[in-house]
Amino acid sequence: MTLTQQIQAYAAEQPEGAPITAKAFLHLGNRAAIDQALARLAKRGQLMRVGRGLYVAPVQSRFGTRSPETSKLIEAFAMQTGETVVANEAASANALGLTTQVPVRQVYLTSGSSRELKLGKQVVELRHAPQWALALPNSQAGQALRAMYWAGESGAKAVVTHIKQHLAHSQLKELSFAPTRSMPEWAAREIGAMRAVYG
Repeated sequence: MTLTQQIQAYAAEQPEGAPITAKAFLHLGNRAAIDQALARLAKRGQLMRVGRGLYVAPVQSRFGTRSPETSKLIEAFAMQTGETVVANEAASANALGLTTQVPVRQVYLTSGSSRELKLGKQVVELRHAPQWALALPNSQAGQALRAMYWAGESGAKAVVTHIKQHLAHSQLKELSFAPTRSMPEWAAREIGAMRAVYG
């Protein structure tokens, strides 16, 4: 098989949204040839270029070709890069009923550098966030923490009052043990007060 065919075969075996980069093919040839093959496949529509040196395979369905689901791309991207990637602070506040505003753009917080991924006409923004705001991923306790990040010092107390009424005791306990070392003083103070009650 040619280099292009080998890349195509590899892409076809990947789960939806899995990032495809030149690094996966360095054993097949030199970097320049691999980059050219990836670019050629993207030009043909057999791969989608989502960022610099980053591609995904489009999904074939009975309705035609579509982009991978954003959530699957983000999940696979985080797994491959080792970054922590979570829903943004405004989405977390919305999920907890603290605001009715829904962000127009798809924004995620990341432990990595800020950048954009493009899925066809969609732009997915990855925005660097402090480590404390990324703690407790995939839990309501983590959403509450990011809601505090969204509210800031002036609104943190209101967020804590709200979540005490809406989160289960186990979730409040999990939140109370969030690592406070890297938090700003106001956030550490609120979490410390919760630890005294739920810890």
